[in-house]
Amino acid sequence: MSTLHAPKLAKLADATRVEFGPLAFYHPLIADGDTPVRTGIQTSAPGYVAPMHFHPYVELLFIIEGEAEVWLQGEEDKPSRLGPGDCVALPADIPHSFRTVGDRPMRLLGIHANPDRVVTYLDRKSDASGYPVLDGKLEPVRAS
Repeated sequence: MSTLHAPKLAKLADATRVEFGPLAFYHPLIADGDTPVRTGIQTSAPGYVAPMHFHPYVELLFIIEGEAEVWLQGEEDKPSRLGPGDCVALPADIPHSFRTVGDRPMRLLGIHANPDRVVTYLDRKSDASGYPVLDGKLEPVRAS
């Protein structure tokens, strides 16, 4: 249950940058576990494909700029195409992925229907914050 009793403000300019590999990074926004949802902005370069993963809750992806294709495991041959202003709700416990489409970067607002980021990757581990472990490191690279 939320302990939020006043508006909570998050500024992208003040957010920590978390590397998701060479083609993507993430800025957690409302993301400290004291609200019933968690949000962050992911920026992905052309060629980025998110590792197949799932969450034990609904995740929403709202495309801010660029284009993406999103699909569920087993439906890779029929992805849904999304552009700026489009949003998709992904079901809990169903593996899914997305990729940047075209030659421009894609930015999305990820909304997790949970106070904490909980991710299970099918091909890699995640750290205690739900971020992918890169290059065998215990924690992903974080830059300010």
